[in-house]
Amino acid sequence: MSSFSRKSPWLWVPSLYLTEGIPYIVIIAVSVIMYKKLGVSNSDIGLYTSLLYLPWVIKPIWSPVVDLFGTKRKWFLSMQLILSLVFFGVGLTTAGNQFFFITLAFFWMGAFASATNDIASDGMYLIALKPEQQSFFVGLRGTFFRIGMITGQGLIVMIAGYLETSLGDTTKAWSYTMTTVALLMLLLTLINSLTTPNVEEETTRTHTNDAGFGKVFSTFFTKKNIGISLAFVLIYRLGESQLVKMASPFLLEDRQTGGLGLSTSEVGFLYGTIGVIALLLGGILGGIAISRQGLGKWMIPMALSLNLPNLLYIGLAHFQPENILFAGTVVVIEQFGYGFGFAAYMIFLIYLAEGLFKTSHYALATGFMAMGMMLPGMASGYIQEWLGYTGFFIWVGVAMIPALVIAASVKYPREFGKKIE
Repeated sequence: MSSFSRKSPWLWVPSLYLTEGIPYIVIIAVSVIMYKKLGVSNSDIGLYTSLLYLPWVIKPIWSPVVDLFGTKRKWFLSMQLILSLVFFGVGLTTAGNQFFFITLAFFWMGAFASATNDIASDGMYLIALKPEQQSFFVGLRGTFFRIGMITGQGLIVMIAGYLETSLGDTTKAWSYTMTTVALLMLLLTLINSLTTPNVEEETTRTHTNDAGFGKVFSTFFTKKNIGISLAFVLIYRLGESQLVKMASPFLLEDRQTGGLGLSTSEVGFLYGTIGVIALLLGGILGGIAISRQGLGKWMIPMALSLNLPNLLYIGLAHFQPENILFAGTVVVIEQFGYGFGFAAYMIFLIYLAEGLFKTSHYALATGFMAMGMMLPGMASGYIQEWLGYTGFFIWVGVAMIPALVIAASVKYPREFGKKIE
């Protein structure tokens, strides 16, 4: 059997990356909204939900196991089933006296399962698609990952908001919402079992067995220009790593304490409707642009696209407009900019994983990506409480400077990602 999939990527790439995005965003971001609505402080939210990034940071430690044993397909289907059980657990325990730490424990289990699901899913993408297909579909892949994220921040949050209003009980509303997430994950697991190709690159697995864990790691850290490459992975999203933790609390916070006072449903609507359209457009255009002209042509424009929209939050925090149209406009611009700018980041991670141990090396690269989100995010709540929302968003804007400097300095083939005619 050929190591490349005979099934069309249009059939399985969307559902596979949708199933990556949903559990990730529920664990990392929807948990922020849930805890905010259940009365947890911003400092605790920022610290403890950022620590949930840790499994994504350290996943390279066990990523070779995914290469060594079983198939990528068996791994991600198993992890998706476990995630369904985890969200059932969260739904059953939101009403307890110690709900914060019990639900955090479930989210921790879910984070490890989700990180392992990512390793296996990304491995499938790398071994089942030809290099030119990887470049072309990176926009679709990133877009459906982000649609999964928007499904969490949008549709799922809207469901929670509707239930808060109709039930008049915030705790029960979030219990039912997390049970809904569990059922959605079960459905997606079934879809992936039917659509994903049953391929495995035996050559890679044989070499990985022969090499052992040590060589898998050593060959990654001896790559050319690895120091500046890892600096890029850590710093490119320095501003976003802080913004993503405090954007939803800012939109939900009472106006008297510096927020916009939006309801849970309104926040879900902004991210789940107009945000999706902007994200789709940005992500698809980003992938197409790189596939036509290469990464070198688009690195700086995409870095600007990712970072500049964050400055608009300064205006929202300073003027606190009452019309939701202003917040909606910022969300549209920010989501489009993120979708377009993130394409360069994903293509660079694929470049960094080039070589024999693609799955393990890609896991290492995304582990550093998660570290770049975790460490600044842990401090974000404390910084916001110290500076206020306006000062915090100014700080996020300042964080754009090192991101642009490293984007201009990192080394890579300028034609990388360009479709071969």
